[in-house]
Amino acid sequence: MLNDLRAQVLDANLELVRRGLVLYTFGNVSGIDRQTGYVVIKPSGIPYESMQAEHMVITDLDGNIVEGNLRPSSDLATHLLLYREFPSIGGVVHTHSEYATAWAQAGRSIPAYGTTHADYFYGPVPVTDELTLDDIGSDYVHNTGLAIVRCFRNLNPDAVPAVLVAGHAPFCWGKTPADAAHNAVVLESVARMAFYTATLNPECKGVSQALLDRHYFRKHGAHATYGQKG
Repeated sequence: MLNDLRAQVLDANLELVRRGLVLYTFGNVSGIDRQTGYVVIKPSGIPYESMQAEHMVITDLDGNIVEGNLRPSSDLATHLLLYREFPSIGGVVHTHSEYATAWAQAGRSIPAYGTTHADYFYGPVPVTDELTLDDIGSDYVHNTGLAIVRCFRNLNPDAVPAVLVAGHAPFCWGKTPADAAHNAVVLESVARMAFYTATLNPECKGVSQALLDRHYFRKHGAHATYGQKG
């Protein structure tokens, strides 16, 4: 079942390894088939070097296992909530990549300091509110997803396809698992640049709105000019 999506999710997980975003069994990628509502996700605690497509676990949007003999990622409930709340996305990535996680641990959003950021994120990458004791002590993983959703009440998740969970780490998403992994790689690079920028010039105000618009919309939207037609 969903063999192509399983292969896509496996390759997106391995892309995180290739790009140095994960250590050991950290991190996870999922993808959704919108026709069936089934989600394919990395199994929990399985070393990347031994993972095969058939190890990916298939669940429904309520978290019931449809196919697979392994436990799904412990972050499954967060992924499922994002799929329910953000209907345009097709893949979700969670990492503990070094620089993006540092911003999350500091409880700071990543400012739009320059055009590299603006090419992918239309404004700062936000940070959620801290989870309460009740949030942590009850359905923690689901409540992590709720914190992300609250953070995007007034933001477009398609325009800013990433978030920092306060005290935790980043989540990213995209149209496909590969797209979500791509955004996670870019987020880590942007987070590193932002750290250096804030260190070199703590008073930096960030990119102007005009330059943000110019770079974001040349890659996104109906009038994008970046890349080749078709």
